[in-house]
Amino acid sequence: MLPPAALLPVLHVPGCLLMDVSLSPDPNALPGGALLQKLMNGIDGWALALSLIGLVIGAAAWALGSHGQNYQQSYVGRRAVLISGLAALLIGAGPGIVNFFFHAGQGVH
Repeated sequence: MLPPAALLPVLHVPGCLLMDVSLSPDPNALPGGALLQKLMNGIDGWALALSLIGLVIGAAAWALGSHGQNYQQSYVGRRAVLISGLAALLIGAGPGIVNFFFHAGQGVH
């Protein structure tokens, strides 16, 4: 069994440094990077449109259920409104969340 000191991620050998890697993401470094960006933007737009549709349908079900004193329909409509709003929030915050965790990960040494 190796002692804990032997599990260091970087080995220092006179004259060279082993196992030292770096990362700098660049979507244009590979062919199709621009296409991938357009695909992400398109999927993001569709997801927002579907969130809006879910919100409108949920609001209508909530209103009809409340007006008709149908607790189940009112509950399902309210849940659809909340889930659609949360989905739109996550879609909008998605790039910021990913970038936050990427930059937080870069600070780990």
